[in-house]
Parts: sequence; structure tokens; C-alpha cells
Amino acid sequence: MAQPAGRMQDRLRALPAARLAGMRRGIEKESLRTLADGALALTPHPAALGSALTNARVTTDFSESQLELITGVHASVDACLQELRQIHQFVYRAIGDEMLWVGSMPCGLPADETIPVARFGSSNAGRAKSVYRTGLGYRYGRRMQTISGIHYNWSMPGLTSQDYFDLIRNFRRHSFLLLVLFGASPAVCASFVAGREHALQTIKGGTLGLRHATSLRMGRLGYQSDAQSALAVSYNNLDTYAGSLEAAMSGAHPAYAAIGIRSPGGEYNQLSTSLLQIENEFYGTIRPKRVLLPGERALHALRDRGVEYVEVRCMDLDPFEPIGISESTARFLDLFLLHCHLADSPPDSARESAAIAQNQQLVSERGREPGLELAHADGAMALAHWAGTILDALGPIAEAVDAAHGGTAYAEALHAARGAMRAPGQLPSARVLDAMAREFDSSYVRFIRSQSAQIRRELLALPWPDGNAQRFAQLAAASITEQTALEAFEVLPFEQYRQHYVSLERLAA
Repeated sequence: MAQPAGRMQDRLRALPAARLAGMRRGIEKESLRTLADGALALTPHPAALGSALTNARVTTDFSESQLELITGVHASVDACLQELRQIHQFVYRAIGDEMLWVGSMPCGLPADETIPVARFGSSNAGRAKSVYRTGLGYRYGRRMQTISGIHYNWSMPGLTSQDYFDLIRNFRRHSFLLLVLFGASPAVCASFVAGREHALQTIKGGTLGLRHATSLRMGRLGYQSDAQSALAVSYNNLDTYAGSLEAAMSGAHPAYAAIGIRSPGGEYNQLSTSLLQIENEFYGTIRPKRVLLPGERALHALRDRGVEYVEVRCMDLDPFEPIGISESTARFLDLFLLHCHLADSPPDSARESAAIAQNQQLVSERGREPGLELAHADGAMALAHWAGTILDALGPIAEAVDAAHGGTAYAEALHAARGAMRAPGQLPSARVLDAMAREFDSSYVRFIRSQSAQIRRELLALPWPDGNAQRFAQLAAASITEQTALEAFEVLPFEQYRQHYVSLERLAA
């Protein structure tokens, strides 16, 4: 059904400028640590970065080799990206000769069991985080977990939990556009799929990919799960969403029950045997979120205090940008999320969810294919036409946001997106394949290794005031002190902690 433009315009006009100017955003950015030759760094989390458990700005994701850089919440895109840049500068000075891998798809990987799972110390909270990741490795393989991306956390004052769920449904319907515009993972090192069935084509030597792919990270080789594909999660409201996830954390899933909680030697394999160990195991392009209190479960926080922001999870690292994302991209995300809020958002259904999943797979693998059609509520629709209608609807939104901020940056971000859609060769996924072919004998690893080394040099050459160095060093030192205190006062046996942590009672408000 076509979106009535008049209703969206009325809603936009009803938004006070103060609310538009009140948008907030923060970024979480994952990157693998690699050696100068592009091999995965198997060293522990660098001590100079502080505690991975308690440092609010630098932690690890799945692996000891996978850093996660986290900004605070910012009122402007410029301030957000400035902090992300400073965190990068701090990290590069702490990791010595190692590099941050600037591509979403991983470098050449060792055997699956050699990829080190992240460690967070001996406290119960730290052990639970490690056991959860061990479980991910058993369930999906460690290679899949080394895929990296950018999470964009966004909020606007005045939105209710229902407003956020209405936004989320529209985001899921329209997020194919983000894969086209910003997908940057059309190729991968062959080591990533060693021993797995796949439909990729050999580009050359050890590089595989697809000619018109946008984001293999978001396709069937990325964060996808056969077990989770049967999980029917409804985003109609908080109750249906929470009920869907709670059901997935109730009872044993046969394949995961076979793994067991503990090995015969007593080591923990996973937190639970349910379809999802915890809420965050559910893969999706966007999540409703709430800042958690110490020890709190995500569903309890949502049920108790409502949705606070959304976390956009479908963004690839841009290997042409030193910090993985540009100001223009961030501003486009602001516009896109506002559009998702302002547009009509009918309830979802199992049938529509299946169509959304199929569209995501098609666009991830064939998004730049001329004439590609997607499943739309009105029937099959050309991707280019559907994208054009969304971009047209963003025009008045960009004008309103620019008026609230006093500038033209949002209109310029929209203009750049329109230009990229008109010239698909300028899309990041096309630029990756072109650069690989022109300069690196079509080698994905050689291209990303070169980009990683160049970006390392650029960031290390930027000014680094003593004040910044002292501030980040103090954060690292304070995080180690905090972790030490947690471990010193731990008295509850871990098994008792685990059983309490995964109990369904913890999910209720």
C-alpha cells in the first residue's frame, strides 16, 4: 500500500523544532585486531586498554581479537564522530604494531577452534559473558562471530515505547535501502567459508564474492541462523516482542541440549540449552533497547521502564572511512529513522516477516543488479523505484532537520544518497570490488590490509593532545580497579549465579 504523503507531512509539521534538534545518537564499532601481514592477532586484549568488562569506551565483542569501540550519547553527529575518532587514536597507541581490520568480513582466519573467545575475568558477571560467547561458538561457529559492523544507537525526545515499535516495523520494511547505499562487504577471504556450503563465486585465488552483492555480512553467510529462522518475533508492541523472545528462552532446544551446559571435564559450554541463551543472541537488523542497571536482563529493563532508544545493526564498516562511518552516512541514518517514525506503520505478520527476510537476502547478494525486484505490500516492485519513493519522502524531513539545526548538512547527505543510487558504481560495495580489481589483483585480503595500514598511519598522524591521552589512560586504569573490586567481593558460586541469571523470573517487570 502506498504511503499517504499528506499524513506524513502533517506529522512532520507537528514535530517541534526542539524535538528534531533533540535527536541523540551513539556508536558501537567492532573491529578485528590483526597483524601487519593481515593475519588475526591471537594476543590477549591489550592491558593498556583497561578492563574489557568495565571500560565504557573500549571492550571486546565475541573474541579477544575483536575490539568494540563505544561512544557516549551525543546531541550532534560531529561530536559523536569526534569521540569515535579519539577512541581510535587511543586504541592505535595501545596496540603497538597491530592494526584494526577496516572491513566487515574478516581477515584470513585460523582454524575455528583457534579463534580466542573473549575473556572478562573471574567475577560471575565476567564469566557469564565468556560462557555466553563460548555458547555462540558452539551454536554458530566462531568464524561467523568475527564479522564486524557498526551499531547506530538513536533516540528522539517524546517517543513512547509504542512509537519505537512502530518505527522498528518500518525500519525492517525499508532497511534494504541501507544495504544498497552503505553495504561494503561484497567479497570475502575463502578461509571464512572453509568447510561450509555456499553460493559464492571465485573472484580470483583466495577471494570469493558476488558481482552485484552489497553486504555479504547481512546475507545467508552472515548473522543468520537456521534455528532462529523458525522464531516468529512480532514487533507490533512491547508485549508481543517480549513474549516472542521469552518463549525462545523457555525450554530446551534439542540441538543445543545435545551440547550440554557443561563438558565432561566440567567446563561451561553455554549459559542455557534454550533456543536463545539471552536476549542479545537474537539476530536482527534493529533492536529496541534500554540502558541496563547492574545485573539486569534486557527484557526486564524494557518491561519495567520502556524503550529508551533503538540500535541499528545492519551497517557495514566502510573501509574508505578512517573510523568506519562518515558524517554524511550518520546524518542519512537520522533522516531514515525519522522517516520510519513518521510513516504509517501497519501491524506486522508472519507472512510479511518472511518477505522481509527474503528481500534482505536478495539485496545482500544482488542489490546492485539492474532491474532487481523485491516483495512489496502492493506486489513485486523494482528496488530502484521503491528506493526512489523513500528518498523522495526524505526531502521534506531533511529540510525540517536542517532548519532545526541551522544548516544544510542533512540536505547534502540526502543529495549524496540520491547521487549514489543514480550511479551504482559509486556505492561502497562497487568501489570495494573496483579497488580490489584495479590495485590488488582482485584480492579481498590484500585490499583491506592495505586500507587498514593506510588508515592506521592517518590516525596516528593526527594531533593527540596530552589531555586526551590522560583522560583515556585514567578510564583504562579506573576500569581495572573496578574489575578487581568486583572479583574481590564475589561470593556466590558461579553455577548458582548462572541458574538465577537465566531464570525466566528475571525477565518479568
